[in-house]
Amino acid sequence: MSAEVEFAPAGFSAIEPPSRPAGNIAAGVLRFGSLIAFAAILIIFSLTAPYFLSVGNIGNVLGQSAISGVLAIGLTVVLVAGGSNVVTGGIDLSLAANMGLSAAVYASLTQLGYGDATAITASILTGALIGTVNAVAVVYAGIVPLLATLAVMNVVAGLELVLTQNTVLPASTPFLSALSGSDPFGLPVLAYVLIGFTAIATAIIQYTPLGLRLYAVGEFPDAARAAGLPLRRLLAGAFVASGISGGIAGILSVSYLSGSTTGSGEMLLPVVVIALLGSVFSRRLVPTVTGTFLSALLIGFLTNGFQLLNISSTLVSGVQGVLILIVVSATTLLRRQEA
Repeated sequence: MSAEVEFAPAGFSAIEPPSRPAGNIAAGVLRFGSLIAFAAILIIFSLTAPYFLSVGNIGNVLGQSAISGVLAIGLTVVLVAGGSNVVTGGIDLSLAANMGLSAAVYASLTQLGYGDATAITASILTGALIGTVNAVAVVYAGIVPLLATLAVMNVVAGLELVLTQNTVLPASTPFLSALSGSDPFGLPVLAYVLIGFTAIATAIIQYTPLGLRLYAVGEFPDAARAAGLPLRRLLAGAFVASGISGGIAGILSVSYLSGSTTGSGEMLLPVVVIALLGSVFSRRLVPTVTGTFLSALLIGFLTNGFQLLNISSTLVSGVQGVLILIVVSATTLLRRQEA
């Protein structure tokens, strides 16, 4: 059973209220408009950019989207458990900095002579620790997630600069070489990592009782509390899971860039765009892992098409900002109509 089900708050009937034609039309446009926009992008770039829809380029897009996709899926878990209101609900702005510090930890340990197993464990534990700090600040200290994770982001970014001395830390191991390589068909291994990570996260978040509880906590916290669900524990777990995603993304970053590099904060905007845009691929306009995966591909193909056409990458950032405004504004208006 998918987690995309209708939750009815305790004490209320599950009978659907009378439909609102205007709201239904707007919701339909938002839902199917995203798919139409996705198809239009593929068609336009396939006609104007050489080799855009070739198997090699599609695999290249999947590989390039692996890092941002993993981070965005981690953010999606927080959006599910904390609610999609990015001001008062779930948000984790520390993810990009988390990835940077985790990558620096991995590269530093390999330079000190430690093996991949130790470096992998340390990177994931680093991400989990950052997620735990976020959980404590938000769940137990009661700080608004937007401010708490912003503060943690600055602290983590500072720790990365101290660890790396603001320099590139190269890293080269057999595991990293395998992770950055390709299969016999020329498809990047990172593409398979993204698909596998998405499949595992989808199975947990959208098709298990744990996922249903997370959706209940995010959508109807009062009803979830009345039903006896451990709200604090579930929300804290979501932040820790997000932190672990940052640690995994750090490992992928080291393999993709052959080391730890500065400037990880630039990943924050694309990650937020992907996670928020993912809700428009859902029937109920709620965050889903599969929606985030499609959103990552949408942004990936958009960026790739611009690169093939030699269009300035700065335009991509402008498009991403516009997408955030459209998605947040449209979903907010639709939910006000449904309330």
